[in-house]
Amino acid sequence: MLDVTPLETAVDRLADRLRAAPRSRLRRGAAAQGLELARELAVRAQRIEFPGREPLVMPEAGLFTVADQVAVAGHDLAAALRGADGGTGGVGTDGGGADAVAAELSEAVALVRAAAQRCGC
Repeated sequence: MLDVTPLETAVDRLADRLRAAPRSRLRRGAAAQGLELARELAVRAQRIEFPGREPLVMPEAGLFTVADQVAVAGHDLAAALRGADGGTGGVGTDGGGADAVAAELSEAVALVRAAAQRCGC
């Protein structure tokens, strides 16, 4: 079974830092970076869980909800990757199998870390 702990840890860490960030930092771009990340993670999860369906866009819900949006989207992607590793998801059905799922996990962790750098968290 795929170990998604690195993704869950990175997402939780960023979400905690966004929750603790002052309003001024959130307004200077940290919230926008967080929302952009949450949307990307949500799209990736939806593509795995519902291949062939147009992904829904996560709405903007305000400065103080971004941390929760990042956490939810990240954990949704982790669950989708865990399921895809078992052969039920879209990532593993294109012939890439476990390697494709592991690559998606690595990309997601890199996205979270890069977003944390950009928003100063």
